[in-house]
Amino acid sequence: MDGRLRTVLVTAVVAAFALVTPLPASATVPGPPPVGPGVDEIVSSDNLTQLANVPRRDPFTGEASYGTDIAFQGELAYVGNYDGFVVYDISEPTAPQIVSQVLCPGSQNDVSVSGDLLFLSTDSRWSDDTCSAAPQPQGLLPYWEGIKVFDVSDPADPAYVTSVATACGSHTHTLVPDTAGESVYLYVSSYSPAPELLDCRPPHDRISIVEVPLADPAAAAVVAEPVLFPDGGNPGPGSDTTTGCHDITVHPATNLAAGACMGDGVLLDISDREDPQVIERVRDDTNFAFWHSATFNDDGTKVVFTDELGGGSAATCTAAVGPLRGADGIYDIVDGQLEFRSYYKIPRLQTEQENCVAHNGSLVPVPGRDVMVQAWYQGGISVWDFTDSTNPVEIGFWERGPLSSTELTLGGSWSAYWYNGHVFSSDIQKGLDVLAVDDPAIAGAEDVVFDVFNPQTQPTYGG
Repeated sequence: MDGRLRTVLVTAVVAAFALVTPLPASATVPGPPPVGPGVDEIVSSDNLTQLANVPRRDPFTGEASYGTDIAFQGELAYVGNYDGFVVYDISEPTAPQIVSQVLCPGSQNDVSVSGDLLFLSTDSRWSDDTCSAAPQPQGLLPYWEGIKVFDVSDPADPAYVTSVATACGSHTHTLVPDTAGESVYLYVSSYSPAPELLDCRPPHDRISIVEVPLADPAAAAVVAEPVLFPDGGNPGPGSDTTTGCHDITVHPATNLAAGACMGDGVLLDISDREDPQVIERVRDDTNFAFWHSATFNDDGTKVVFTDELGGGSAATCTAAVGPLRGADGIYDIVDGQLEFRSYYKIPRLQTEQENCVAHNGSLVPVPGRDVMVQAWYQGGISVWDFTDSTNPVEIGFWERGPLSSTELTLGGSWSAYWYNGHVFSSDIQKGLDVLAVDDPAIAGAEDVVFDVFNPQTQPTYGG
């Protein structure tokens, strides 16, 4: 069913955006107070500390060589970049080292890993599926976009294995283990069809499902294209028109998935990996502009959806935008239905020179509580508690000042994830950051260790 907004008990977050009481006419009016740190200045709460930063290195130093999403396995972090991906040794969190860099342009180059395999998303048109392809902006000419597969058994020398073309490319993908352990599935999210695109013409109200046989990854292929929105989805204009999904997060322990699909938020039953079924659908045409991503709590009874107002390139953490837009929406799952509880947005104003909006994050594995770390682009990194779904509370924050004091330059934390005791952040322009969190509110999280962590494939930790 479609969700309906309820009256929201707005927490102390609103105070940061409250209007100042006008001064009497005779009073001296001071200049506007400074907002946030200065250019490249770092500020944080006392409980978050930066341990390391590894700057981008050639050939990934151009302004458009954006750092993107992260996947983890053992003592390695794999970080996507619009120009390829980077493998880091994170065995010493205070001194991460670059192991290798693979030049393979193709936005966004989001990554996931499974065993010796790495999967890379390409959502831009190229002359072919190689890493030396030329851009192919004219959609009426033949082009390629989709999934690339690499063998990373030697992390110092990843090897290209194969590719799979998918309709409308692969903006993001989600790794879903099969129940028999013989294959992995990739749920490929893509959107924005257009009549002039040969392989992405409307309607496009579906996802692509790629099966990768683990014994023969070169045989990877599209095995299904389930239509999630047979009625066409949200027509807008309050939210973006639904023409596919931006991101899907799966919770294999409960056979659930949460899809953030532009104008719709959906809950899916993925018991049949090749035939996911929409079991619930919600909308928020008042405050959500673009349903971007989703995170379950550990037991799969809540979902945090993000609204990427402005597409990630706008300054939306401002007094003019307010605390309810460009925020997280917290939903409880009650008898299979998504019930809205509250919004969460960082309680700090940012400047007009900083792109800032809710973006990628993950759970901090705190036993018995629902705690999340999250990237907000140039709004930095926030650690917050949503155990009480109606009253989310920030635990701590860390942020780097704007890239410029005069113009908005795209930057900031694209993804911030907790992995085996630390927060790892992929900064669009600044490379890899590593943070420590020291707060009794996350007691026990440091004891939870995963062998592999793809943030959109949520493991459970018995929270």
